[in-house]
Amino acid sequence: MATTTPTAAPDGDTELKRVIGPKLLLLFIVGDILGTGVYALTGQVAAEVGGAAWVPFLVAFGVALLTAFSYLELVTKYPQTAGAALYVHKAFGIHFVTFIVTFVVMCSGITSASTASRAFAANLGVGFGLELPNGVVMLIAMLFMLLVMAVNFRGVSESVKTNVVLTLVELSGLVMVILIGFWAIAGGNADFSRVVLFESPSDKSLLLSISAATSLAFFAMVGFEDSVNMAEETKDPSRIFPKVMLTGLSITAVIYVLVGIVAVAIVPVGQLADNETPLVTVVNTAAPGFPIGALLPFISMFAVANSALINMMMASRLLYGMSKQGVLPGFLSKVSPTRRTPSAAIVFTTLLSLALIGWVSLSPESPIVAVLGGTTSLLLLAVFAVVNVVVLVLRKDRVEHKHFRAGVVVPLIGVVACVWLVLPVSSGRAVEQYQIAGGLLAIGIVLWAVTWFSRRRRGSAEVGSSGSAETASESASAEASPER
Repeated sequence: MATTTPTAAPDGDTELKRVIGPKLLLLFIVGDILGTGVYALTGQVAAEVGGAAWVPFLVAFGVALLTAFSYLELVTKYPQTAGAALYVHKAFGIHFVTFIVTFVVMCSGITSASTASRAFAANLGVGFGLELPNGVVMLIAMLFMLLVMAVNFRGVSESVKTNVVLTLVELSGLVMVILIGFWAIAGGNADFSRVVLFESPSDKSLLLSISAATSLAFFAMVGFEDSVNMAEETKDPSRIFPKVMLTGLSITAVIYVLVGIVAVAIVPVGQLADNETPLVTVVNTAAPGFPIGALLPFISMFAVANSALINMMMASRLLYGMSKQGVLPGFLSKVSPTRRTPSAAIVFTTLLSLALIGWVSLSPESPIVAVLGGTTSLLLLAVFAVVNVVVLVLRKDRVEHKHFRAGVVVPLIGVVACVWLVLPVSSGRAVEQYQIAGGLLAIGIVLWAVTWFSRRRRGSAEVGSSGSAETASESASAEASPER
């Protein structure tokens, strides 16, 4: 049984100003979880399990909750920024392992932003009433990513109060879908019997179908882990984090389950499947001609655009941090002399995103958003499995202040659940997800190897001036702020 202890870590252990209270932290967590996943992937989830599309969202919430307990123990025990990278380094102290975890988190930001770009392009077409072929959607998605790059170059500072506004806008779209959906159900304009109907593809068992759908739905639940990077700016983090994080997860789970129920009750599964704007279809079917239906695509665009920008900012800064500390090639730490932004890292991460969008868009048999979103959840589930192990490894490390404890059973179940949704045999994932994840990881390993051999050849003098590889890795891990 997880328990919370009353005494918090001292507030004077950071240079950052502690300004975030429980309400702002809750809105940050809810806003970070809401976004591209439910707006874009509801149809693909329904394609895997039929009318019971709400079940995978509920299962995904359970898996996220297990890992949240581990994050809560770690963030209340070590109320510092850097998240998984910091925890892994404290547990193992192996610079390559820390690098891999950090790089995987960065890659999840790139795949998440790429997913958002496709959803943005699809909603743009629907919003203006245009039937856009796949090639045009791909081009718009790429142009959108170039726009994100331009904003990233200029420099964007996201405050928590701005996040409150963004959260309310994103939330309004989902509440709109739920209210209109239940209005249609109450008026007899829906088939509520579909909600309990399981329909799995002919080549999959029921368990495999639920696992595959949960692997997609999990993309909609990620984001809670980002809040641990706000620990040094949160008032009394050891006390308020447990209640706030669990409340935020619960709120989003309720919203997702309700959205899943109204979606399949109003729109047949066949129309939801392979639909990149499923919630727009739901609103237009439930209330044809209703003005809100015309507004929802633009709300969706706003939500996914914000997700893309935040993720690309995170990815570029994380890459810059690893390069600055000597873990990746030095050219990636180049900074724009006028804007003081990490220009080389921004270009590099944007090129990776463009390559992903192009490769997946030109694969005719792949549900594009599902592949990119599924890859994001694959990468983060792998990190979550490690975090659930780390919390047990660090039990031997004692701290002076009291903190949340996740117990032993919960992290163990969390490891099993995360690994189950990662392995191809049990998760039912498309092979493209493993290809993309493997390709990104291979790029990271090559960059790391080039840096390692280059530093070794330059000799001990240069290593001594810039820090050993071990010290560089530790610094990169501690200074980088991995967010999804």
